[in-house]
Amino acid sequence: MQPVIDIQDLSFRYREATTDALKHVSLTVNPGEWVAIIGRNGSGKSTLAGNIIGLLEPERGSVTSGHVTVSGLPLDDEHVWDIRARVGIVFQNPDNQFVGATVADDIAFGMENRAVPRAEMQQRVQAALSAVGMTDFAEREPARLSGGQKQRVAIAGIVAQAPDIIILDEATSMLDPAGRRAVIDLVTQLQQERHMTVLSITHDLDEAARADRIIMLAHGAVADVGTPAEIFTRGTELAANGLDVPFPEQLKVALRARGVSVPDDYRTEKGLVDYLWTLRSTM
Repeated sequence: MQPVIDIQDLSFRYREATTDALKHVSLTVNPGEWVAIIGRNGSGKSTLAGNIIGLLEPERGSVTSGHVTVSGLPLDDEHVWDIRARVGIVFQNPDNQFVGATVADDIAFGMENRAVPRAEMQQRVQAALSAVGMTDFAEREPARLSGGQKQRVAIAGIVAQAPDIIILDEATSMLDPAGRRAVIDLVTQLQQERHMTVLSITHDLDEAARADRIIMLAHGAVADVGTPAEIFTRGTELAANGLDVPFPEQLKVALRARGVSVPDDYRTEKGLVDYLWTLRSTM
């Protein structure tokens, strides 16, 4: 299977910086896969996202080495706009993405720039609104929506353009826990229905738990790669990289200290409760 994103030996340094923000990063993402990129602030997560879609051009920094290929196209001046047509990105603050006077206008904006016929555009706007549960808000002003609603509109604007890849760049970090779960549930549903590739840039391990695979960055370099179950059992390594240890793993440590037998493999909160309930029933 040919990767939909292929990054090989990529280094990047911002102008005036004395060290590289990315250091010889190599990774691949397969079609239809959900990959989470985790790491503390300053680890290079957003810099990586900017390099994938060509937002960080040489004038703003220095790509010292490496190659980026997206959907089989090399990231260069000739192909950058073709790549951007295949990738949609949702940023941390959706207010920075809004340009339309109404929700419907904003969702249509990207398609207008690509000269999508009006009849098709209207159909895609309605389909995107329906997909994110915002049909009743089509004529609302985006600025007057709640944080969760704004993120849904930002996602709808991307979905309407039918990209192959969605990048979530800390897209849930400004939401409360309920809003965060709602947005990630929505992305999960859309990914499954439309077989989209998702690249989630996050420090939220609950969000990362939805991924097929996790890549941990530290100081601009790849520190670890594995499934959520593999990564989340490495509590010491997570803590060393400024990340919270998932609650089930914290609970397992506390239970072991009290002599309770707990599984070595990663369990979700529900999975750990089920295990403990089964353990109790056999005592």
